[in-house]
Amino acid sequence: MEYEAVIGLEVHAQLKTRSKIFCACPTDFGAEPNMQVCPVCLGMPGVLPVLNKKVLEYGIKCGIALNCQINEESKFDRKNYFYPDLPKAYQISQFDQPICKSGYLTVAGRKIGITRAHLEEDAGKLVHAGAAGLHGSDYSLADFNRAGVPLLEIVSEPDLRSPEEARLYLSELRTILRYLDVCDGNLEEGSFRCDANVSIRPHGQEKLGTKAEIKNMNSFKAVQRAIQSEIDRQIALLERGERVVQETRLWNEATQSTFPMRSKEEAHDYRYFPEPDLPPLLISKSFVEALKATLPELPEARRRRYIEENGLSQDDAVQLVENKELADFYDQALNLGAAPKQSANLLLGPCMAYLNESKRSLSESSFKAQNLKDIVESTVSGILNSTTAKQILLDFLGLKSGDSQMDVLEYIKSKGLAQISDPAALKAAVDEVLSKNPRQLEDYRAGKVKIRGFFFGELMKVMKGKANPELLNQILDEALAEAVAPPQS
Repeated sequence: MEYEAVIGLEVHAQLKTRSKIFCACPTDFGAEPNMQVCPVCLGMPGVLPVLNKKVLEYGIKCGIALNCQINEESKFDRKNYFYPDLPKAYQISQFDQPICKSGYLTVAGRKIGITRAHLEEDAGKLVHAGAAGLHGSDYSLADFNRAGVPLLEIVSEPDLRSPEEARLYLSELRTILRYLDVCDGNLEEGSFRCDANVSIRPHGQEKLGTKAEIKNMNSFKAVQRAIQSEIDRQIALLERGERVVQETRLWNEATQSTFPMRSKEEAHDYRYFPEPDLPPLLISKSFVEALKATLPELPEARRRRYIEENGLSQDDAVQLVENKELADFYDQALNLGAAPKQSANLLLGPCMAYLNESKRSLSESSFKAQNLKDIVESTVSGILNSTTAKQILLDFLGLKSGDSQMDVLEYIKSKGLAQISDPAALKAAVDEVLSKNPRQLEDYRAGKVKIRGFFFGELMKVMKGKANPELLNQILDEALAEAVAPPQS
């Protein structure tokens, strides 16, 4: 039987405010345990929460970017449940009147519905220690630094149909949040967390199957693998005549499989009721419009501009837009008049490779958009060949932010890096290389044409990489043709 996967994602995005949602405690990652807490986020008796206005603004901006309806009336609710790292034994969240609802996100040309996006506070974190007992520990310690950190929970409709589509949805969502500068999207630090609801059904059937919720995935690839593993598991159950049980499962990266965490046969009764210490939110249209005016160009529009106006390929546009810092830098170079395609090639090729390998960002170097424009112009005009252009790019990227540097043209002149396009000089180099390699020349005459690549490599060594490759290729071909031509009688 053919089965169809039905996937919905719940994303918890930590909002990038300096203080928590209901108190003034900092939100910095990596502090010593329980050093960023106060009576409010610890849930001490008699304390009162006060909403951080910046959290509200960030939530609304996300809703606008996700094509959501912003509710004019919204409120906070108490979600009651016990967990050791939840100090109040309830979480301040939003239930029936979330701040955002009924939106969508376009992924690979398909609209994925967004049910809601609501604000809430994060819980703390349990640190498991010791050497024995469940999961290799015999006791746990509670770190409440994260308690009260602002979250935006974004819940999709069950519109996703494959693990790959789920990965693309998450990637696009994180890119949007980063463009808005409201979330850093760091999965390793837990500031962008995802749970997946997965079920299967026979193709053509409208009724949804029994779902399982998957947690504990800390990368997009892990999400994709976990969903695929769960789809395979559920299909195997049904084909054996067994039933799928509604439950929460954890992903084990080591075994590449999910395993049960807890049964979820019945929906939790969280006993929601309106938060009595926070007044309802009344959000005016003028407030929403003012925030809308501050939104940057979003990823989808930017990709479209790069393709339609700058002639980039779909793949290059996607890759460039995904890295906002790189895309901003590219736009700066375009505004200076840099050639679009050549600039994108340098940024996506040697520049990105260097940044990934060195684990640095553009802001940590003194490489400027003007430098990129000058390198591209020098290549287009024939002053530099592509090999030297890449080397100069890497040289400039290696300078740390604040280091003094000359401009590109001065650098080319001081290092003697200008491309050699003198036909006489190139002809002399070709004659020298052919005369020094008679055995290889005889092999070429015998039909081993691949040896041409050897000659070109030797020529670039002789010319120290500065030869005009197009002209050098032409002169080399002429010399080789002359060398294999039969002697004139």
